[in-house]
Amino acid sequence: MSRIVIFNKPYGVLSQFTPEGRWRALNEFIPLKDVYVAGRLDADSEGLLLLTDDGKLQARIADPKHKLVKTYWAQVEGEPVEADLDRLRAGIRLSDFTAQPAQVRRIDPPPDLWPRDPPIRYRAAIPTCWLEIRIAEGKNRQVRRMGAAIGYPVLRLVRAAVGRISIAGLGLGEWRVQEGTIDDLRD
Repeated sequence: MSRIVIFNKPYGVLSQFTPEGRWRALNEFIPLKDVYVAGRLDADSEGLLLLTDDGKLQARIADPKHKLVKTYWAQVEGEPVEADLDRLRAGIRLSDFTAQPAQVRRIDPPPDLWPRDPPIRYRAAIPTCWLEIRIAEGKNRQVRRMGAAIGYPVLRLVRAAVGRISIAGLGLGEWRVQEGTIDDLRD
């Protein structure tokens, strides 16, 4: 069995143990040695980041061919209608690839979601809404690019789950360890 570290990553933290520029790093939160990030999360995104001590498991978690579904909560500028979301559900062409069809739905603001520091921009004349987006890819800034492609920029992005593992029960900046295999992650 491998060790899997489940971390609720705050905004402004890199998916690495060494800080760079204005961004903080994992070493401020996770004192464990010999664990490595399995699938990155941008510094300006929040939520579930997995780490492991098993190189093969790390590669399998990060590799899209293993089809681990990632669930994101995206706060977008504006209020997309079903026809907009259908474009994501059909698979949308981005500048360098066509994103596979996503499972997407409007949701209420996630319960118990921590305030973001710094807060997102607020515009009194422009409403926002939350979407739950489930994809099995996870290319560079994919969810943000998908939102922009349908005309609804992503203001805040939280990864809520990878397969069956979620941030449920973890406060911002908290982590826990569990033993597991790739099969323990699958939906």
